[in-house]
Amino acid sequence: MTKPKMAIVGAGMGGMAAAATLRQAGIDVQVYEQAQRFGRIGAGIQMLPNSMKVLRGIGVEGILRERAHAPYSHLNRVGDTGEIKRELPMPEDLYGAPFLCMHRGDLHEALMSVVPNEIIHLNKKLVGLEQNGGSVTLSFADGTTATADAVIGADGVHSLVRDIVIGPDKPIHRGRIAYRAVFAADRMPKQISGSRTKWWGEDRHIVIYYTTRDRSEVYLVTSVPEPGDWITPESWSAKGDIVELRAAYAGFHEEVRMVLDAATECHKWAILERDPLPTWSKGRVVLIGDACHPMTPYMAQGAATSIEDAAVLARCLKDVAVDGLEAAFQRFEAHRKPRTSKIQAISSANTWMSDGNDDPSWLYGYDAWGVNLDAPAPTP
Repeated sequence: MTKPKMAIVGAGMGGMAAAATLRQAGIDVQVYEQAQRFGRIGAGIQMLPNSMKVLRGIGVEGILRERAHAPYSHLNRVGDTGEIKRELPMPEDLYGAPFLCMHRGDLHEALMSVVPNEIIHLNKKLVGLEQNGGSVTLSFADGTTATADAVIGADGVHSLVRDIVIGPDKPIHRGRIAYRAVFAADRMPKQISGSRTKWWGEDRHIVIYYTTRDRSEVYLVTSVPEPGDWITPESWSAKGDIVELRAAYAGFHEEVRMVLDAATECHKWAILERDPLPTWSKGRVVLIGDACHPMTPYMAQGAATSIEDAAVLARCLKDVAVDGLEAAFQRFEAHRKPRTSKIQAISSANTWMSDGNDDPSWLYGYDAWGVNLDAPAPTP
C-alpha cells in the first residue's frame, strides 16, 4: 500500500499538531507557513484534559508540565463582589489528564520539538490550489510550487484554503473585542488566585491566570462590547490603550483592578466567528481547526479542538491508501462536525460554566485517541 504524501498549510497549533500525529501514523508530510519566522508572541492559552490527552500521545506532555501552571480549579466569580458563581476543581484523575495554563509560545515550541525542521517551509504564502486528478498543486507568493497527494488547510480563521475550496465568506463580528496582556507577576503587590479565574460582569468579562509553573508570569484576556466597525485580523499587531482597558473594568473587584494596574501594555483584536460550514473537504483538500470551525475564546477550545482534529484525522488516514483519501476525509468530518458545531454554539453564547447546570464530562472527558470514529463525537 502506498501511503499518501500530505501538505499542511499553516504551522500554528493545529498545523503542527497535525504534522506530529500524521508522522506518527507513518505519513509523509510537509508544512508550509506564510510567516518568515516564529516568535514568542505574547498570549496565554489553556489546555484542558481533552487536548492534553492528544499532547500526551504526541509526546510533549512532559515538556509542558515543566513549564506550565496547573490551576487548582475553574473558578467563576461575580465581577464586582467576587462572589463565587461556580468552582470546578480540576484534579488530574477527574478527566484523565491535567489542566494546564501556559504561554502560547511554550506550547508552539513544544510541538516544534517533535517535528523535524526540514519539513517546515517558512515564507510560503499560499496564493493558489489546483486539484489535478491524482494530486494537488500548491502555488506560493514567492513563485514556487509544491505537489502533494492531499492538502490539509490549517491556516486559521482567515483561511485561504477554505476560500479556495469552499468559497469566500466574511467572518462574523458581533461587536465585541478582546484585550490581552502578559506581564511579570512581580509587578503586582501580591499574588492572585492559583485557579484560572473568570470574572463575570453584566456585558463583559475578564479571565486571569498564571502561565508558568513558578507563577512568574500573568495573563489576562477580556471580552468587551465595542460598537462600530472597528476590526482587526486576529493577531497581536493591534496595540490597545491600557487606560481604556482599566476604565472598562473600573467597577470590578479589587483583585481585577490590581492585575490591570500591573499590566504595562495590552493588545486588542476583534472576536470573529463563522457559521458552521456545509462541508470540510473538497476532493483531496480538507480543513481543520479555525479554518473550518473558528471558536470564540469563551470555552478555551479553539486550539484544543484543532489539536483534537489532528489526532482524529491521523487515525482516519493511518491505514488509507491514496485512493481512499476522500472517504477518510468524509469519515473525519462525520465524527468531528457535530462536536465542534456544538462547541461553537455554546462558546458563542458565552454561558459555559456560569452556573451549575453544565456537565463538562462530554467536553473534557473526550479522548481523540480512543473514541469510536464511526459514531459522532460526544456532545451534551
